[in-house]
Amino acid sequence: MHDIHFYIGLSLALFIGVTLGMVGSGGSILTVPILVYVVGIDPVIATAYSLFIVGSTSAVGSIKNTIDKNVNFKIVLLFGIPSLLAVFFTRSQLVPLLPDVITLSNNVSVSKPKLIMLIFSVVMFAASSKMIKKPRQKNLATPKIVTSAVPLITQGLLIGTVSGLVGAGGGFLIIPVLVFFANLSMKQAVGTSLTIIAIQCLIGFTGDLGHHSIDWVLILSFSTVSIVGLFIGNRLSKRIIDGNLRRIFGWFIVLMSIYIMFKELF
Repeated sequence: MHDIHFYIGLSLALFIGVTLGMVGSGGSILTVPILVYVVGIDPVIATAYSLFIVGSTSAVGSIKNTIDKNVNFKIVLLFGIPSLLAVFFTRSQLVPLLPDVITLSNNVSVSKPKLIMLIFSVVMFAASSKMIKKPRQKNLATPKIVTSAVPLITQGLLIGTVSGLVGAGGGFLIIPVLVFFANLSMKQAVGTSLTIIAIQCLIGFTGDLGHHSIDWVLILSFSTVSIVGLFIGNRLSKRIIDGNLRRIFGWFIVLMSIYIMFKELF
């Protein structure tokens, strides 16, 4: 039987879906801290749970955006497949190999869970700049969509590795790439991002099966509430200008990254 912290976390799961529905990213930015700091789950296990919760929520969002013709499947293939392969390899091979205590220097060592959370916060902070930065005026026209194979594959591998390490869907990295590099509209970027996140999260989660004992009641409950939030977020997104939405969420990422860093260090 779950305690009060579980139900507080479950209520907060609504915001996981809201952020995914609004901007196609941010699910893991909320999921991992909620599971770790509110529910009290070990960070390594929380990253595994995050992959399932964010993946299942994104899958529902992907279906909706596919129906609305907001998914660029060429980019899903060129960017998403290398990304999901990197996620699976990282979760199944690299994460289990990390020692429980990692020595950074002669006098400094850090536990695996703490290091994962610190890396998570640093990546979040770095990714926020693209969300906050106001797009150039020329990008407001209808630019040619970039689908060059090598850059998309390379970035897919890089983001997949980072996503697998921290248990993040990677939307907070994928969205800036799709908007500012691939020149997708925000609606297409959201739909394409949700499709990529759904694929890589759910396949990445299979890499954790056998390594952890899964609390299915918890992750299915969180996923259900998050999916409700997804539809709420989708409705809200239609009332907010895209540029303002990106910048607001960018500052949210900054605050969350600072909070996690402060919590882990002090």
